Amino acid sequence: MKVPVLVMAGGRGKRMGLSVEKPLLPFMGKPLVDWVVEAAKSASKISEVYVVTSPNTPETEKRCLAKGWKVLRTDAKGYHVDLKQATLKGELFGPVLTVPADLPAVTGAFLDKVVGEFEICGMDFLAVFVPIVKREKLGLSVSSTDEYKGVWYAVSGVNIVNGAKIQGEGKIETSAIITDEVEVLLNINTLKDLEIAEKIMKDSKN
Repeated sequence: MKVPVLVMAGGRGKRMGLSVEKPLLPFMGKPLVDWVVEAAKSASKISEVYVVTSPNTPETEKRCLAKGWKVLRTDAKGYHVDLKQATLKGELFGPVLTVPADLPAVTGAFLDKVVGEFEICGMDFLAVFVPIVKREKLGLSVSSTDEYKGVWYAVSGVNIVNGAKIQGEGKIETSAIITDEVEVLLNINTLKDLEIAEKIMKDSKN
């Protein structure tokens, strides 16, 4: 099984008060979005890579187009609306993998594992969650949470969803991967997150 991936790079990143667009924020000398797109392109279970931009991220869009990457522009009406719009524009009506542009430690191998898990689960939606305590222990922020089987988790933003199902209304049956692997643990929501994540990555390389 191979699925297309949407790298979600349309957010304003207003919490960070940046002078650059969040997807272009340098992480170990390279923009955040580059780490994610390169990881996605290295995955064996990914068919196409699309970067989802918005009016919030015109410079990100320019960079992606200059690099020859496929871009789908949405209207910045919120994550779920943008996701619907991107799947419609790309005519992606089967399973679609979404990855936020602020996960610089993500790897192709990890994304392949998520696709493999989706194949087995038999559901229309697979979410990847991180135990909140694991982020807090490292001093990382917890900006977005969701409940799964009565427990609250930090949202990683890595999901696989049936592109046709999200166009309709009603609840979609969900499965989940709960993990504290570094690939999704290091989600950059604040400048402090950036500093901690760079230190962890440098230490692991040494």
